[in-house]
Amino acid sequence: MAIRQEQRAVAGRNKPQSYCDSWAGHGPASLLSSSANRGWSGLSAELRNHGKGTIPWMTSRSDIEICVDVCGNESLVTRRAAGIEDRSFARRGTIWLSPPGLHRFVDHAEDMVGILHMCLPLSQLSPSNLGSNIDGSAIGALRYERAFEDSLLAEIAYAIAAELHTETSAGNLLVETLASSLTARLVQKTANASSNQPFPLLTAKGLDRRRLFRVLDYIEANLEGDLTIDHMASIACLSKFHFARAFGQAVGQSPHRYVSARRLQRAKALLLQGDRSLADIALALSFSSQANFTRAFRQATGQSPGQYRRELSSCHRGKSLTVCGRPFRI
Repeated sequence: MAIRQEQRAVAGRNKPQSYCDSWAGHGPASLLSSSANRGWSGLSAELRNHGKGTIPWMTSRSDIEICVDVCGNESLVTRRAAGIEDRSFARRGTIWLSPPGLHRFVDHAEDMVGILHMCLPLSQLSPSNLGSNIDGSAIGALRYERAFEDSLLAEIAYAIAAELHTETSAGNLLVETLASSLTARLVQKTANASSNQPFPLLTAKGLDRRRLFRVLDYIEANLEGDLTIDHMASIACLSKFHFARAFGQAVGQSPHRYVSARRLQRAKALLLQGDRSLADIALALSFSSQANFTRAFRQATGQSPGQYRRELSSCHRGKSLTVCGRPFRI
């Protein structure tokens, strides 16, 4: 009773997102969405419903698994592993962490809707990824955890769940950045409690104009290609974690938001040309399907790509511009 009263008191924070409603109809123990065909770098993820009952579960030997309740199920979850029995009521933002190779049993007292499973490769813990001096003890510190809450990890999970649900043009960049942030936060949170040295705060210096323009030119030249944080960071001669912060300081936007905006402008230009199909434009701008491109374009502009193309064509038909003193029809 006390738990439910507390949940009502923080109802605003635990209120399910709109995408939770669409997952609820899929039934128990079902895969709702997967990153398998998205080309993500840094982590993989699945959204699942889980039915009532007990299931055995084995974590891959090369991945750390982080599960997050992104909807708020208010269901009792019991996990048994490593000599620990963990009983907790799942609510929105509840997190379960399992190290590589862990065999465990998980019991759900009720059906659970919208559980995000994230698999983080151990390679994410390398110093080259985080840009800081992290030794092998960081991996050992990521041990089996009882259920816990962490607002930063939860927000990262919500962003990944939203990207799984609705693909965006720069989703790969977003996930790559979030994977680095997720890794840094996990190591910070689970580092050896006996150490007096906190996980180093990663400082970032704004990009100088020469390196910034080099990165911006690279982005512009590859809007219809494969843009990754790794490639952009290497052009700026920074680790990818430092790069994301430095780029944000210099431009005022994260890399994925900047690329999303530029790809939207490129999409408008390609639609205006009128000689490429919507499917071809979607593929060129790194969408996995025309439907996802249409959804993202409509969300950004209020129109479908087809409507935007028709309106521009009708507006421009019969109009003319003056170029170098001569009429030029558009």
